[in-house]
Order: sequence, then structure tokens, then C-alpha cells
Amino acid sequence: MYSLRISPDKLARMIDHTNLKPIATKKDINKLCQEALEFNFAAVCVNSEHISFCKEILKGSEVEIAAVVGFPLGASTPKTKETETQESISYGAEEIDMVMDIGSFREGNYHAVGKDISKVIQAADGAIVKVILETGFLTDDQITKACQISKGSGAHYVKTSTGFGPMGAFIDHIDLMRKAVGKDLGVKAAGGIRTARTAVRLVNASADRLGASAGVAIVNQLAKIIDEGGWFYSSEDQPEDIYSWGAADPKKQPKDVYDFYMKKKEEYKRRE
Repeated sequence: MYSLRISPDKLARMIDHTNLKPIATKKDINKLCQEALEFNFAAVCVNSEHISFCKEILKGSEVEIAAVVGFPLGASTPKTKETETQESISYGAEEIDMVMDIGSFREGNYHAVGKDISKVIQAADGAIVKVILETGFLTDDQITKACQISKGSGAHYVKTSTGFGPMGAFIDHIDLMRKAVGKDLGVKAAGGIRTARTAVRLVNASADRLGASAGVAIVNQLAKIIDEGGWFYSSEDQPEDIYSWGAADPKKQPKDVYDFYMKKKEEYKRRE
């Protein structure tokens, strides 16, 4: 059984209620904000064009506005990310979720990656900055290194994924990220979080924040389960849902990364 029990209200305060769809309209964003107000979510996470609109709706509430930068590829220039961050803050964003320069990282140009992150942090002018690693493109050693660079550059959080990449959030990655950053940084799990079971599992794995578009369903499901006297048992989990290798995909990942996850899967099977 999961060791940490959590109330629906407390879980809601850990959720960044998210709509980053390119087809999102003002009606969709209004719905997102109204749900965030009703459930008292930690934040809404939106593309920058919606920040001012969200600010009007959320004025006077506890709900923060998180804006994405360099999203979803991370391949913008540092100057572009810096400008996008400054503009987002000027519109009313209180948190920035930036995508790491994944290409530079994979070729070992760690200085460029750190400089990219530092530029955003400086531009954020004290606002919380979460660095999206896109863990599905990285091996475990690379995830650890990316966390160390983020921490050394002054980030406040490391985050698993954009939701547009090859993998979402898995407990082995959350555990790895927590070990890399310790208690100094927050860890945000994002990508594929659609059920209360998954949310509670990730919180138990030490995630501080959850990014999800299904926040309402997650909180309502948790409340129903608790009301009915139920909870979650880890023995009922399927390994493919827990460990990152369950989402490995040769069509979406670089070959070296896919091969790494297949090796992890084989090692797990041997232990079983």
C-alpha cells in the first residue's frame, strides 16, 4: 500500500491544471481557469498568449499562472527564450516552465544548456522556473546530469516532460530526479497523468507538483475512492505503468535511448 495518504484538497494544491493545446480557445482557457478556482489548483499552465486573459479571471485567488517557454521542443535560441520569459512575466505569469535545450545536451554541450537555463532564470526576475528535461529522450545518467545542470544554473524545479514527447512521468524517473536534486529543488511530474492512482503513485515517489490536463477527474476520482473507504495498493500496479521502459518506443526515441530502456526492461525481467 502507498505509504503516503493524501486528501483530495491537498492533492489539488499540487496540480498545475494544464491546457497547452494549439487549438485552445478563450472558451477553453476560461473553463480551465474556472476549474482551477473551483478546485483551488496550484496553478494553470498555459501558452503565453493566454496569460493576460487568465490574469483577469484569477485575480485575487491563490491560483498562480505558469507559462511555457521554448515549448515544446526547447530548440529556440537563448535570446528567444529570454525574451519570451520577459514578455510572459510582464503579462502576469508567476511561474515559467521552460524546455531545456535537448539537442545541445545530447551532444554534450553542457555549457550551452546551463547558459540557456540561466538566461531564463535571470529574465524571470525572481519568478519560479521549472526546467523541462523531456526525460523520454534521455538515459538515466543523462537525466541525472540534466538535473545537476538545472540545479547549478539556479532552477527551482526539474520537470519530466512536455506531454508532447515520447514519455510521460514514471516513478523511476521521479526517484532519479529527486536523488539528483535532493531537497533543494522541487520535482514536477508531467505527462500522461490521468488517474488518481497515477497521481498518488507519483506523489509517493516524491513529486512536489503534478502537471495534468485531467486535474478535475483526478481529484474527483480520489474523493470518490476515499468516500467509499478505498485506497491504492502497489501490488495492483502493472510494471509497464510504473517503470519508464514500459513506454519505450523506437519510432519516437533516438536509437541509443531506446536501446537503453530495452536493457532496463530486460534487467527488470531477469530480477523477476
